[in-house]
Amino acid sequence: MPFERGSVTFTMFELNGELPDDFLELFSAKKAGTLDSVDAELQFGWVTGHHLLDTTITEESTQLGGCYYLNLRQAVRKMPSSLLNAICKREEQAYMRANQLEYVSSKMRKQIREEAFEKHIKQMPPVLSGIPVVVDPNEKLLFVGASSRTQIELFIDHFFQTAKLEPLQLTPGLLLEKLFKVTSANFPVLNIANLPGDNSEPSIGRDFLMWLWFYSETTGKLEHPQYGQFDILIEAPLTFADEGEAKGAGEIALKKGDSPLRSAEAKAAIAVGKKLKKAKLSVTRDKQIWSGTFDADTFAFGSFKLPEGEELNADEVFAERVQNLIVFREAISLYFTKFAETVMGMEFPKFESEIREWAKNRDAV
Repeated sequence: MPFERGSVTFTMFELNGELPDDFLELFSAKKAGTLDSVDAELQFGWVTGHHLLDTTITEESTQLGGCYYLNLRQAVRKMPSSLLNAICKREEQAYMRANQLEYVSSKMRKQIREEAFEKHIKQMPPVLSGIPVVVDPNEKLLFVGASSRTQIELFIDHFFQTAKLEPLQLTPGLLLEKLFKVTSANFPVLNIANLPGDNSEPSIGRDFLMWLWFYSETTGKLEHPQYGQFDILIEAPLTFADEGEAKGAGEIALKKGDSPLRSAEAKAAIAVGKKLKKAKLSVTRDKQIWSGTFDADTFAFGSFKLPEGEELNADEVFAERVQNLIVFREAISLYFTKFAETVMGMEFPKFESEIREWAKNRDAV
């Protein structure tokens, strides 16, 4: 999704160092090729944020709202399987007639398929997609329009190859290291259901989301020294998963009903040790609202609506939207700091008892 309008799907990064003075030249050197050069192999290259055909990467073409707006373009030619199968069938029948055969050997079938693909693939239109990225050189931040692990890793790899600078994704691990100088391995695990421990890999992101749910229903508000008071709300749809499970097995999705958060299914999921993996998240500050889905495993934010701005020109609108993303980043960091302080503090046993009572005594409807 683009960053200049509408809802956005994004992950947040920090730059591990200063951008080189010639970084736009570096991106231009790895710009996307012409459409004629696109074939059946996936091709990557940089274009501007304006559209996926704009390969002129300059200060003027990429700067918007005091930031730089780019796209990592992916291009490939694909042949519909139904079309390829029809062409192969036609060629096989012609081959049998020409050679007076009743069938085609598997070796010849493979050869016919390869030749048909090679002959017709260039006639297929290129399929283009892009991963948009906003680079804020002053704050040393990146906002990347990617949410899946595959997309995130793809972006990191190509950004590093281009700029020779590693972007660090805002994750629980990065926040713990940056704010508290501790590693994820030394971070306590929430046992909300009070079940015997197992050997599954814990997820700090899911613990954080469970804490956000608890905190939103018990306190909600936090004060930021620069941006004022925030409030937070967890809403449906909800996705629960077993601890350490990342591939869908053992998941429960609650979407329907008058109150999914207080449903018997939600209470039962917590009771057997499941934790929130994904939920709708709303953050408010005065009359401003940030709202969308939060994936605790990838620390990605999907279909997020940003606070509505004033009617300004395109450059000012973009700058305002980026500023709203920066404010949201500060809010999430603020809540994570509170969460980490609570879990690592001397009062952790008391807090864990409180969150267990909260989960056990929830009114199920």
